[in-house]
Amino acid sequence: MKHLTEFRDSDTARRLTDRIRAVSRTPARFMEVCGTHTMALFRYGIRDMLPGQVELVSGPGCPVCVTAGQDIDRAVAAARIPGVIVTTFGDMLRVPGSAGTLAEAKADGADVRIVYSALDALRAARNEPEREVVFIGVGFETTAPTVAGAVKTARNLGLSNFSVLAAHKLLPPAMAALLGGGELNLSGFLLPGHVTTIIGPAPYRPLAAKYGAPCVVSGFEPVDILLSLLMLVEQIEAGECRVQVQYRRAVGTDGNPAARRVMDEVFRPTDAVWRGLGPIPDSGLGLADDYAAFDAARRFDLRAEAVGEPPGCLCGEVLRGMVKPPACKLFATGCTPGTPVGPCMVSSEGTCAAYYKYGR
Repeated sequence: MKHLTEFRDSDTARRLTDRIRAVSRTPARFMEVCGTHTMALFRYGIRDMLPGQVELVSGPGCPVCVTAGQDIDRAVAAARIPGVIVTTFGDMLRVPGSAGTLAEAKADGADVRIVYSALDALRAARNEPEREVVFIGVGFETTAPTVAGAVKTARNLGLSNFSVLAAHKLLPPAMAALLGGGELNLSGFLLPGHVTTIIGPAPYRPLAAKYGAPCVVSGFEPVDILLSLLMLVEQIEAGECRVQVQYRRAVGTDGNPAARRVMDEVFRPTDAVWRGLGPIPDSGLGLADDYAAFDAARRFDLRAEAVGEPPGCLCGEVLRGMVKPPACKLFATGCTPGTPVGPCMVSSEGTCAAYYKYGR
């Protein structure tokens, strides 16, 4: 892998790695809560470059992976309603629920279409006014503003055939749940750059203060990640506990106020169920009452019971950082990217997919 060798041999990578080794004295366990970071850590072999006392574990940073089984069941139920077009991101197509997958519903004749944004779904609603178009709204704070914008546009255009099945998640409450659970003995967090461009660094500060967990918002290039890890190690050795921003070229002090305004107008915080973490108060986004007409769950009365993990699948434990994928007996045997059992192997940002592609 040419890019990996070139990176490891670069002067910058060597300097940063040497600095981490020189500074680090205290055993530290950091969690990255971004699927893009997980992939980059493996792709560039960064885990293998770190000293033994610095450990990295993957958290619930893959939005497709943390979507609960009952939300998948609701999406499949919507797809099976005659006359409904379900639009979704590609990674969602093969995520299993108790009632199968969207891909299986499509094979059975349901009109399920892959889109790249909520605006593509909105376009489908405008082009086919005689059909109901449901957009499966998954993702973190990064994608929620664009979905909110699509809903506002639909109302302004008077589109009555567009709705959203809201399953968005908010990362800070999930981080609080992980820290409050006391299972992981985490030293700090490598924070997601994408999410923080929207919300800014302020929402993490109460977590850092309450739980004594240093946090660094990182970019996605390998040098970004190494520099962020150095910043975390330096905080640990100095006995500090702050929220720092390494990704300053994209993350401002206030995040993106315009994006938050539209998100706050269209959505409201709601309790949500996370795969692997269970129910977390105020960790999801539902449609506000003023936009209830665009809520697919209400429009089609979509309900679903709680769904457990497939037999033998440890995806939930992987998402909590309790185990690494090779600990699962299904990993790379019964569960592969071609025959995935759980969403952590389905998604391109899933931890199991990253281990399978780069870490075996």
